[in-house]
Amino acid sequence: SQQGCDPFTQTQRSKLQHRRARINQQINKEMRMRAGAENLFRATSNHKVKETVALELSYVNSNLQLLKEELEELNSSVDVYQNDSESISVPMIPLGLKETKELDLLVPLKDLISEHYGEEGISFEKEIKEFMDLRQAMRTPSRNEAGLELLMEYYNQLYFFDSRFFPPNKSLGVFFHWYDSLTGVPSHQRALAFEKGSVLFNIGALHTQIGARQDRASLPGLNQAIDAFQKAAGAFNYLKENFSNAPSLDMSTASLNMLVRLMVAQVQECVFEKMTLLQAQHNFLSQLQLAQEAARVADVYSLVHQTMTQAHVKDYVPFSWTTMVHVKSEHFKGLSHYFAAIALCDCPAASDAELPEQEKAFIQFHVTMPEGPSLHVLLQDPEERRKLGKAHLKKAIMKHEEAMRIHGLCKILRKMDILQEVLSFAHKRSLGKYSEIDHEEDFFETGDAPDIHPKTHQKPEIKSPNFSQVKVTDLFHRLGPLSVFSAKNKWYPARRVHLMRGENGFGFTLRGDSPVLIAGVIPGGCAAEAGLKEGDYIISVNGKDCKWSKHAEVVQLLKSTGEEGVEIIVITLQGSEGPKAADKKAAAMSSGSGMLKSNKENSRKSLMNSKSASTLLVWSKKSKRSKKSTYGVPFTAVGDNEAMY
Repeated sequence: SQQGCDPFTQTQRSKLQHRRARINQQINKEMRMRAGAENLFRATSNHKVKETVALELSYVNSNLQLLKEELEELNSSVDVYQNDSESISVPMIPLGLKETKELDLLVPLKDLISEHYGEEGISFEKEIKEFMDLRQAMRTPSRNEAGLELLMEYYNQLYFFDSRFFPPNKSLGVFFHWYDSLTGVPSHQRALAFEKGSVLFNIGALHTQIGARQDRASLPGLNQAIDAFQKAAGAFNYLKENFSNAPSLDMSTASLNMLVRLMVAQVQECVFEKMTLLQAQHNFLSQLQLAQEAARVADVYSLVHQTMTQAHVKDYVPFSWTTMVHVKSEHFKGLSHYFAAIALCDCPAASDAELPEQEKAFIQFHVTMPEGPSLHVLLQDPEERRKLGKAHLKKAIMKHEEAMRIHGLCKILRKMDILQEVLSFAHKRSLGKYSEIDHEEDFFETGDAPDIHPKTHQKPEIKSPNFSQVKVTDLFHRLGPLSVFSAKNKWYPARRVHLMRGENGFGFTLRGDSPVLIAGVIPGGCAAEAGLKEGDYIISVNGKDCKWSKHAEVVQLLKSTGEEGVEIIVITLQGSEGPKAADKKAAAMSSGSGMLKSNKENSRKSLMNSKSASTLLVWSKKSKRSKKSTYGVPFTAVGDNEAMY
């Protein structure tokens, strides 16, 4: 079976996960104590007891606060996830994976298999263990393509698991426990949708970690980081659109919205870095482009900052994230003004031949036109260019100082030397440029430079997860084809029938395969005598399991019987008795595509044991995937693809 990476390898990252798990356990304990104390507080009328309990509650609450702060410091250990390259890259924000508790499914699944499927539960122990091993492995995926495939494999396996073991009105009786990835607060639900959603969240989170560890000083590293953050955005977006009423905050619409925006901003930052890497010549137009690209990054980070400071998200997002995003929006604003100044001051004034192209670029460059001379004059007069450049530099310096001030307010970020270096380097560079172009005899008041119009040459894409890239086979395949043997179908106990062959054959018509259906029974024939009915499925012939058998195979087994006749086992679906139902079934089976209607993925489940609908996570969108079942056309067609035997 597939392996996750060993959770005990004492790498930096697993130490981090261990500490996270430990804090989660402590939070769990404090939450239980709080719940107990609150119940006692409500139940007692004794003032003395009330006072004691109130005191205990305030202890527990302050403990919880401290634990959450400790967890936040952990979640901000961005450096653990960064690459080891020497070159300076601005740190990105990765997400920690959601932790989950171990799950023992052996007893509940064995019970369900014997109750619902009428099979020996014990004979499926191997499959159940294999499923549990897969779940165990996906708790600690390695941070690479293999880890992503492991999560995808489990996610896809859950589709079959759902169809096999989750009847519409009954729960399996197990709880899925998952911890919030940012606060560590535990949640649990019986709904499988919570398990699916949490795995999908981890697919997104793993992409963020892969993105954050790329060496962005090289082009391949940058492209991989862009790809990873776009896929992370896609996973969070898919989660937001397909799941609702999540029990944990990290999966609420407000926080998924924030995460999608954060990932898009990180992509935009990589696009800017890619541009600085690819620019060979420092000409006027390329510097303008860099300035607009930086303005675009500032813009998207400013949007993320607004999203993070909204009511539902503010108390929940780590302060270090909010600060980092705020710092970046100011930092890139500063860079946009710096590159504008470089374009104006370091590039030669426009020649007559270059003027039209430069003018065209410059008209759309500022948000509002700068004061002063016309564009013609400005672009061809070095002195005018210097004046405007100086105004841009003044603004750049202000923005860089603001970025450094905000950075200094956050204890956690102050420990992050890389960010400190990047900010002070940019600040010094702007100061240096300013003093270089500043003339002592400048008497003019440096004007206020207008902001730069944001523009990008590569719009970030939100890439939805491609679940079909990881092919899985149903672990519980032996239970039979899902078209019949699923949690939502019920059937009567299997009937064992001894069938003789008359001179006119057995006296029934068969249709389809996996499993083969008795489509009609001739009155007075052998089949009718033996008690076979239209709508019966043949699941065994002479002791050979035929659930998955093709039409021709079943016919062959029947035909090879001699004088002594044949033992067959049949089942009938409940609610499918009588000619009407068999016709409907026939229509479904012969409808060109040969796809069973019942087999659409995730047909919406009725809410299980729900006290209130809002507390349940509901899988709310039908997926396009469904398992094709094809039906071979039998030999002598009687009517529409049935054959008489």
